[in-house]
Amino acid sequence: MTRRYKLVIAYDGTNYSGYQLQENAVSVQQVLEEALTYLDRAPVRVFGCSRTDAGVHARGFVAHCDLVQPIPPAKLVYAMNARMPQDVRVLRASLAAADFDARKSAIGKEYRYFVYNAPILPPHLAPYWTGVPQQLDVAAMQDGAARFVGKHDFVSFAANPRREIGSTVRNVFACIVRKTGPRIVLSVRGDGFLYKQVRSMTGFLLRIGKGDERPEAVSELLEKCPPRTARVPTAPGKGLFLWRVFY
Repeated sequence: MTRRYKLVIAYDGTNYSGYQLQENAVSVQQVLEEALTYLDRAPVRVFGCSRTDAGVHARGFVAHCDLVQPIPPAKLVYAMNARMPQDVRVLRASLAAADFDARKSAIGKEYRYFVYNAPILPPHLAPYWTGVPQQLDVAAMQDGAARFVGKHDFVSFAANPRREIGSTVRNVFACIVRKTGPRIVLSVRGDGFLYKQVRSMTGFLLRIGKGDERPEAVSELLEKCPPRTARVPTAPGKGLFLWRVFY
């Protein structure tokens, strides 16, 4: 008989190919499954709430797994962290209902993107912030960000995931740009996100901040839904964090 566990995980994605298992690269999923397979004395599959890209980080990633061994949740946290590299940590573990699914049970996610707007990006921030030396018009970015809120077809702000998807319509609950000194943080909440959607939204907002696009262009793209082009750049993965998941 197995028991289902819910795991809340944080990781530095710098050294990983993303969350999803890959044949020729190390993934976060691989690290988790290797630790759990050792502890459960049998192969364990870990199901994540999202497929974060290479270099993307997480503060509140959620996953679930089924274990044969009756390991107390607190002990599971300690034992997994003892067997994993320090850039992947289980923050919390709990027993979950048998039908809990880290991805399908989620009702929303929050991502945050970190931009350092100054001529020099401090080395200690370099793995987690995207440096932009050109002065950005934050007010214009805030105007553009507000236009993402609502239920829209985000086909112009998504990359081809090389897998079939049912719809490119998503509901964005909030999209907020905040600035403190040189630090600019974009917070986006929604019911779900397409492949590279948040990075594409960020890339376009950075174009607005640089004066290359108008805030109104966000509304135009969402209304006309043209196919994705180079007009919408993908911001680097290193500035993106999966912040939390809502159930």
